Amino acid sequence: MAEVQEKHAKHKHEETPLEAFASICGVLAVGLFVLTFIFQNFAIPSSSMVKALLVGDHVLVDRITLAPPAHYAPFVYYRDVRHGDIVVFYKPTLEPNGEHLFLVKRVIGVPEDHIHLRAGVLYRNGVAVDEPYAGMPTDADYQAYRDDFPSVSPNASADVTAEWAEALPSFIKGQDLVVPPGMYFCMGDNRTVSLDSRFWGFVPRSNIVGRPLFVYWSFDTPETQEYKTSMADRLGWILHETIHFFDETRWRRTLHRVR
Repeated sequence: MAEVQEKHAKHKHEETPLEAFASICGVLAVGLFVLTFIFQNFAIPSSSMVKALLVGDHVLVDRITLAPPAHYAPFVYYRDVRHGDIVVFYKPTLEPNGEHLFLVKRVIGVPEDHIHLRAGVLYRNGVAVDEPYAGMPTDADYQAYRDDFPSVSPNASADVTAEWAEALPSFIKGQDLVVPPGMYFCMGDNRTVSLDSRFWGFVPRSNIVGRPLFVYWSFDTPETQEYKTSMADRLGWILHETIHFFDETRWRRTLHRVR
């Protein structure tokens, strides 16, 4: 009798191929939801945020905390964007191919802030800001428009977009740039190489996707890799990552908190 019951129980709990397929689909659906609406993977392509983020860092981005509050989910923690936040956002201007570009920078100015730079030092609302993470210009690489922003005409820099060059004067009051409502001024920590709000303008609140939480994988990557976009280049790089996964992974940066 016990043997018959054991066989019956085994038969009863045996999963059919259809049930297995449904289970896999359920797991994939949950994973897709999490990666689409809660977290997102982002790879750092440039050195504009050194030392906080290195080229080749792969970070997990929190898409919830800085999102507009949802009345149907009052239990979820939301907050406003703050000074010093590192954020991932859509670049306000389109690329030449018409595509949006994801960028990661630090929030320097929030609505109603008065900001300017003098020899690379940030002044916000009349007070010099202590930024130990920011790279400062030297006498050898000083650029007037970039390092004394916004005291020099944007026409002095070839990297400034035409739209920003035209709009910039309307936001200047005295020696300061005034951040308008609903906008944010973002800059890279590596100030002397970062193409940021100084060159293409404010970041609308709606463009902010989220904030990077931590590095889950970091691979030693040349900065020129982001410009190699052909299929052959991409496949070659995937092969390189596979072969050198162990010796070129920056293991010490695994689970490194971004701040």
